[in-house]
Amino acid sequence: MVGIREVAEAAGVSMSTVSQVVTGNRPVSAATRARVEEAITRLGYRAHPGAAQLRGGRTGTVALIVPTLENPFYPLVAAGMQDVLVPRDLLLTVTDASSLDRSASAIHRLLTRRVDAMVAAPFGLPPAGLAEVHDAGIPFVTLGQAPPGGGDYVHTNDVDGAYKVTEHLIERGRHRIAFLGGDEGVTPTRQRLEGYEKALRAAGLPVREEHVVCTRYTRQGGRDGANLLLDRDEAPDAIVAANDLIAFGVLDVARERKLRVPEDLALTGYDDLEAASLVTPPLTTIMNPAREIGRACARLLIERLDGQVSDITRGVALSNILVVREST
Repeated sequence: MVGIREVAEAAGVSMSTVSQVVTGNRPVSAATRARVEEAITRLGYRAHPGAAQLRGGRTGTVALIVPTLENPFYPLVAAGMQDVLVPRDLLLTVTDASSLDRSASAIHRLLTRRVDAMVAAPFGLPPAGLAEVHDAGIPFVTLGQAPPGGGDYVHTNDVDGAYKVTEHLIERGRHRIAFLGGDEGVTPTRQRLEGYEKALRAAGLPVREEHVVCTRYTRQGGRDGANLLLDRDEAPDAIVAANDLIAFGVLDVARERKLRVPEDLALTGYDDLEAASLVTPPLTTIMNPAREIGRACARLLIERLDGQVSDITRGVALSNILVVREST
């Protein structure tokens, strides 16, 4: 690649003079400008696209930190962000922070590289990392809950979503309904468990400790949790899975045990990934609008970057929808 040094040598001027011609920041004589422009054309020099942004204190880069890229929900969030960012000539970088150490390191390294703004799914992120983002003073949006120390957030009502699927199972005549959650203690698991318990109590059904298992938000986590639940003395006749990946693992175990879904075991998921309509039987689930979540996050960031809002905390709430298919 031809750089500013080669242009300066060809035009017989200093590199700072070439920079002044390119940026227009300082006046240059007509004769000198003509020599520099001729050298630029002849050599095919193109200014680095990030140079002007760096001079203005911006890099044109927005970061997204997610717990894992193995869950298709998060790439959909990224796609939604790009829908909004790309027309504004902003680049999205996505980081998979699968462990506490990696997520803390990822936050620090992204801030060192001067990203202009950041979106993060807060569960699995250490408080020190979130505090570092807040102290950096860049626009910051979290998925699912308001960030500590202030900032914007985008969420759907996970309590309501889990209530809907549990109520749906009760209406289908199921009374031994189990809950198979993801990582214990994280916000989505807590909120979806709360919705499940509220629906049972509203119907006058007991919340049985042996019917609540927390695993991981993965297909293997679903397999492991389903085996635990189905080995109980009184096995459930329905399972509320905390996401679709967990539900796919339950379907694997049901096939291995020759259980018919939904006749022997009804099953629901959460998120409505594309695969939810493709598995056998197609999965009843909650549509969690991942792409629109990403768009909402990006809009909040752009409004902050453009200076359109003050330092208030803003929350965007999006609707979730019960999608009924053959697994119930």
